[in-house]
Amino acid sequence: MQETQALAAVAALDEPTRRRLYEYVIRCPEPVSRDDVAAALGVPRATVAFHLDRLVEGQLLAVGHERRTGRSGPGAGRPAKLYRRSDRQVSISLPERQYELAGGLLAAAVEEADETGGSPREILARRARERGTELAAGGQDILSTLEENGFEPRSGDGEVSLANCPFHRLAEAHTRLVCEMNLGLVEGMLAGAGETGLRARLDPQPGSCCVRLSAD
Repeated sequence: MQETQALAAVAALDEPTRRRLYEYVIRCPEPVSRDDVAAALGVPRATVAFHLDRLVEGQLLAVGHERRTGRSGPGAGRPAKLYRRSDRQVSISLPERQYELAGGLLAAAVEEADETGGSPREILARRARERGTELAAGGQDILSTLEENGFEPRSGDGEVSLANCPFHRLAEAHTRLVCEMNLGLVEGMLAGAGETGLRARLDPQPGSCCVRLSAD
């Protein structure tokens, strides 16, 4: 999920009644109807319907339809709208972090190394470049791609510094490994964006990403 979408989803839960409804629905083992929620929480049905549908719009809840009478055909009545927790995950970090991306790359590298006997570090760097190329695909310029992936690029004097490391805590504990992964990602982004005027290199600086882009 993009950071702005995640912020909107979290903001939707700031309304106290909506938060109560959400917490009730996600704790129920089975999908629940508007009437179920209204009866359980003592909230007017019209209010329940409004807030539940706002939560569906924000993809925090999912909705389905079911005839609870067990009957079908004419006279069976309209299917009830039933609400449940959606499969969407919401994660907020400021500045932005991308630990899920790092975890996926690291897990894939370990699995491939186990299957092939190759060097996990070399496989990780290659997979990071491949993933970076995928992230930059679609014709965006390199600065937009870096921004969307949490690097916070800053241009000046023919160079681009990266003010944020999306893997900050990992980099503190496993500096060399994560910096090499970062370098692979950015190199892949440059290739995917078709950027030929910049080259990525390692240049660790306090308070910023270890990768810097300079004129080739």
